[in-house]
Amino acid sequence: MSYPKIPLSFYRQGDVLRISRELIGKVLCTNIDNSLAAGIITETEAYSGTDDRASHAYGGRRTDRTETMYQPGGVAYVYLCYGIHHLFNVVTNKKGKADAVLIRAIKPIEGIDTMLDRRNFDTLKPALTAGPGRLTQALGITIDYDAQSLNTDIIWIENRNNRIKPDHISSGPRIGVDYAEEDAELPWRFFLSESSWVS
Repeated sequence: MSYPKIPLSFYRQGDVLRISRELIGKVLCTNIDNSLAAGIITETEAYSGTDDRASHAYGGRRTDRTETMYQPGGVAYVYLCYGIHHLFNVVTNKKGKADAVLIRAIKPIEGIDTMLDRRNFDTLKPALTAGPGRLTQALGITIDYDAQSLNTDIIWIENRNNRIKPDHISSGPRIGVDYAEEDAELPWRFFLSESSWVS
């Protein structure tokens, strides 16, 4: 059964917090090296462009790395963390706003053997994809796919009508942003409350 890709209009809404919450339960898919892999998004973090001290674009910062964030919503922003981990973000809002949602965890549902192989795992367990660097490795996402449109057959997100009740989504402070002063305490991380597939 095929499912529709989320339209670009969804990503280009103005409320990054709403998008971050509504991505919970959607399905992140990749078709990389002729291998299809997919997982239910279980954890996200919102970053609100130039006004958010935790954002790479805070204060209007523009570098070769951050330029992708200023594109219209609906492209991937992939960057290296600590020079090791490839982290996958969804750019949102209109051109120039630099909002983004970090995808922190997924629950694998398709291409599980491929994910196990990429991560050198023998068995399916949360450590496979619960964590932003883990899920990108499992899905084959690297910085080579930075600025990739999410409306293609390479990386995309589907709506499979997974009904997530609002009270099944929890929120809390984002992880690893202590440098962001008061913004570090904002409850902009969203996750499935009862899921073991969160970081």
